[in-house]
Amino acid sequence: MNSRLLGFFPEPITIALSQLLPSRKPPPNLYGTRKFGQIEASIREVGLIEPLTVRKPAPDSPHYLILDGHIRCIALHRLGYTDALCLAAVDDEGYTYNKRVNRLSTIQEHLMLRRAIDRGVSPERIAAALSVDVSHISKKVKLLDGICDEAAELLKDYTFSPNISGYLRRMKPTRQIECVELMIAANRVSSTYAMALLAATPANMLASQQKPRHVGRLNVEQMARMEREMENLHGRFKTVEQSYGHDVLNLVLARGYLMKLLANQSVAEFLQRRQPDLLREFQSVVEAGSLEG
Repeated sequence: MNSRLLGFFPEPITIALSQLLPSRKPPPNLYGTRKFGQIEASIREVGLIEPLTVRKPAPDSPHYLILDGHIRCIALHRLGYTDALCLAAVDDEGYTYNKRVNRLSTIQEHLMLRRAIDRGVSPERIAAALSVDVSHISKKVKLLDGICDEAAELLKDYTFSPNISGYLRRMKPTRQIECVELMIAANRVSSTYAMALLAATPANMLASQQKPRHVGRLNVEQMARMEREMENLHGRFKTVEQSYGHDVLNLVLARGYLMKLLANQSVAEFLQRRQPDLLREFQSVVEAGSLEG
């Protein structure tokens, strides 16, 4: 593929650290940050995984300007490395290459950890490479234990806290699917929302079929009230869900009709004279790029 289309040459090259020049100052107190500690620990345990992105400031210059990877470069210096694997950019782009990287979802990360452990890599070594406690790795490895396949499939593209699994596995599979659908519809795939949904789950939908005395900081009375409110909310949500397709179709047809109506110059001029406020509303509907707009 043409390197101009990619923005960089596809084959990485090894460059001496002495030839690399920073394009910005490192953040203050860098060495004490968690991010730096994780990067340094990862390089120490498994080496440099993601190459630095660099560019020559001039065609005849022996040096390279770092576009992305300043912290990795500093960590390499501290660990005694003398060179680094780099991707050479074609142009001096004004973006960070990380913006073009598709980050792993939580379930993808879980599958990678499971695969690494199945191949003989110990959880302790993974934890050391990521500079986290081994219990954090164990929690991610057991992410889908007790979670039904349908709920896992719904969550596969999302990044979420492993704590969500702890709440979901206390529910029956049908309730797990229902709660995941609610979280996605509300755009709140969070542990606090999962905890609230667990508190609002009837006893017959729990795996143990016994209501816990408390969930988080909620007592029995608060959980009962939340359960009633969640049932009402779920009923309203299902009603809206059933009519959503029909409402969207009506909106699309109405927008198309208004486009034709305002294209008529006589009608547009009449509305401008007699109903300017109404004309502005019609125009806002027509000019919207999508129904959400």
